[in-house]
Amino acid sequence: MTQHSTAGLAVPRRSDEPLDREGIARAVAADIPRGAFVNLGIGQPTRVADHLDPADGVTLHTENGMLGMGPEATGDRIDPDLINAGKIPVTELPGASYFHHADSFAMMRGGHLDICVLGAFQVAAGGDLANWSTGAPGAIPAVGGAMDLAIGAKQTFVMMSLLAKDGAPKLVPECSYPLTGVGCVSRVYTDLAVFDLAEGRAHVRQTHGIDAGELAELLEVELAGPLGADRDAPG
Repeated sequence: MTQHSTAGLAVPRRSDEPLDREGIARAVAADIPRGAFVNLGIGQPTRVADHLDPADGVTLHTENGMLGMGPEATGDRIDPDLINAGKIPVTELPGASYFHHADSFAMMRGGHLDICVLGAFQVAAGGDLANWSTGAPGAIPAVGGAMDLAIGAKQTFVMMSLLAKDGAPKLVPECSYPLTGVGCVSRVYTDLAVFDLAEGRAHVRQTHGIDAGELAELLEVELAGPLGADRDAPG
């Protein structure tokens, strides 16, 4: 593995322990601007809905045709006809609306979403995304609407563990898995660090349970310090 110098890399260490999945979801939710229109991808990203403050006026979009989705439904609030794209029972917020699947995709493809949050198998430092197939023989393709979301949204955030089960990094110089989109990812949230991707480099916003030197030893990408304050805010 190629080692890159971290001399002079001043990165805030936000916690002494890695983030769990709820912690990652909480971090994503905290960075979504007030009034944003957001799509949460299938799987881990759906947890973000449970950590949004209703007072912030964030409107959640689902690709199966709903605006104004609330948190996951539990107990007697479960309505079998009210689900998100991942078939998880959800709630509706005041003012929620429903529409045809084709209209939902027109919103996605037309650039009307401020942010989409997706999972990933790999993300390249240049922003390429691979999240629909590992290329394994016999694997069932599962692209869904991810290609439309990744390219159509104004910003694409990714939630994932930094390392795969075999210890291989998932933030890489170039993706080896089939691509979902090229140069589309702007920010990556992981259990060990949060990265902004810009100008072909991974800018470390913060770390969790690890310092910059230890982080660099895990990755083959060149790390840079946080982007300037004027580049940090979504929007």
